[in-house]
Amino acid sequence: MIKRRALLMINRHCRQGGADPDAILRQFAARGIAVEQISPAGEEETAAEIKARAGGVDLLVLGGGDGTLRSAAAAVLETGLPLGILPLGTANDLARSLGIPTDPVAAVDVIADAVAHRIDLGRVNGHYFFNAANIGVAVSITKRLSHERKQRWGVLGYARSMLEAWRDVRPFMAEIDCDGRVGYLRSVQITIGNGRFYGGGMHVHEDAAIDDGRLDLYSIRPEPLWRFAALLPALRFGRHHEREEVASLSGRRIAIRTSRPRMITADGELVSRTPAVFEVVPAALAVYVPAVASAEGLKHAAH
Repeated sequence: MIKRRALLMINRHCRQGGADPDAILRQFAARGIAVEQISPAGEEETAAEIKARAGGVDLLVLGGGDGTLRSAAAAVLETGLPLGILPLGTANDLARSLGIPTDPVAAVDVIADAVAHRIDLGRVNGHYFFNAANIGVAVSITKRLSHERKQRWGVLGYARSMLEAWRDVRPFMAEIDCDGRVGYLRSVQITIGNGRFYGGGMHVHEDAAIDDGRLDLYSIRPEPLWRFAALLPALRFGRHHEREEVASLSGRRIAIRTSRPRMITADGELVSRTPAVFEVVPAALAVYVPAVASAEGLKHAAH
């Protein structure tokens, strides 16, 4: 018996894009969800297909990594469709924030149980993101983190790329206006998070949540590599706000100007340059999450 109709898009180029499609489709059918599957070629075609087919389906299901989800965010927001996620990427940080299992068949059950929860979106210079945006070292990491490295090393590729990028780091000056409070700092890395996790399980802040209506920022001042290595555990678990090498703040609107234009990544993709305005869009999307399991990256209980 068909209960709902879903538009399914799977990125075949992501790390787990080769997951058994037949098993996924069988589980959708077993749970009463009729699936219309398409494979758009790129970001523009993905957005166009979502908008064109939105009227004929009840929900959208995206299979891929965080970059795949980010590329569709604007179209999902425009259509208002509830979103189901099949985590098939390398890091799957959004799924981690939401407590969605990495097994795609189990993720189908989350979608079928239809527990929708509204989450925030981040936006930088008009580009939406789920997890985090970066200026500085993380941009160099993104450039080094090739598709081949992701396929071969998985999450460990992030750590290897980080150490390589740190050797070539260049400090910069930044003016930061957070909800009208202006400050100046010297930095090698600025991260602005919407969710809790980014970069393969790094914490933006130990208390950050993707439904708390705020952005969390931290900035790392220039330090020798050995001191940065000592800082990594605090960065990993979001306790860097306790360290003197790190400046932390949070707000709804954060404007950043740098000493010269610097590139910005969002959810692992190059999207813009400074100067930049980062904003939170509260309760922007409805996403299917587990009905029972508590998710680290949610402040409010799913319902």
